[in-house]
Amino acid sequence: MTYDVVIIGGSFAGMSAAMQLVRAQRKVLLIDANSPRNRFAKASHGVFGLDGKSPAEIREIGLTQLRAYPTFELWEDLVEGLEQCDLGFSVLTKTGLEAKAYRVILASGIRDRLPDIDGLSECWGESVVHCPYCHGYELRHQNLGVLATSEMSVHQAAMIPDWGATTLFTQGHFSPESNLATLLEKRGVVIEQTPIKHVLSADKRIQSVVLEDGREVSLGGLYVGPKIEMNTPLIERLGLDMMETPLGYVVKVNDMKESSIKGLFVAGDLSNPMQSGTLAIASGTLAGICAHRSLIFES
Repeated sequence: MTYDVVIIGGSFAGMSAAMQLVRAQRKVLLIDANSPRNRFAKASHGVFGLDGKSPAEIREIGLTQLRAYPTFELWEDLVEGLEQCDLGFSVLTKTGLEAKAYRVILASGIRDRLPDIDGLSECWGESVVHCPYCHGYELRHQNLGVLATSEMSVHQAAMIPDWGATTLFTQGHFSPESNLATLLEKRGVVIEQTPIKHVLSADKRIQSVVLEDGREVSLGGLYVGPKIEMNTPLIERLGLDMMETPLGYVVKVNDMKESSIKGLFVAGDLSNPMQSGTLAIASGTLAGICAHRSLIFES
């Protein structure tokens, strides 16, 4: 089976890319294993027109709209092989299906690697979160914490007081530079050097954190910038150029979302140094448009 474009990954970025291409009457195959990064969250916020809907609802809305186009096809499957071929690319799935395409858009997302703190993962996506623009309003007017995982956590701690009283937990590893320390003081941020030992919660709602010296700090929300890793081994196998960020590596792309392999575009969290649902939508839209243009001008 041959397609104009195969899109690997069907969350916000993948569906957005598909929409641009099917509206250009191109034959598109979307392959998705339905294991998105945001599956731990009950609701997606800050997505214009869809604010507060669950990731599953948004996916179903997107797929319903895409299915209205006759050139769209969906395989609910996992891609295990991706190689270059004379036509362009050959894609092989876990169930043994094979497709060929002139262009490929990778939008398979990333995985979050949380710090190894007892009780932390139980609250992930509910009251332990990574993005104030996605979840901050729901956690407002409570005691909030920022768990430092990189130097960027210090910058985040300076922002969080817009939602509630904030404590920066440095875990004994991160000391704010003088200018940032001054800003944190001005913003009323408490700096706690003693590491968090474990998290106490009920029904995924954080109640407090217990420090290594036995003290307990009451919290209604905790921000964590987890380290990230690729959600697919395809990236390493292909040998794509990468770009380092404070939280891990993303795929390096040009302004047209094209990777170091010509004809292979990368969208969403896989290539975005700054990550959110809305930014993934924008990234996917650009990748879809640029893949379409490349079919015309580079064929």
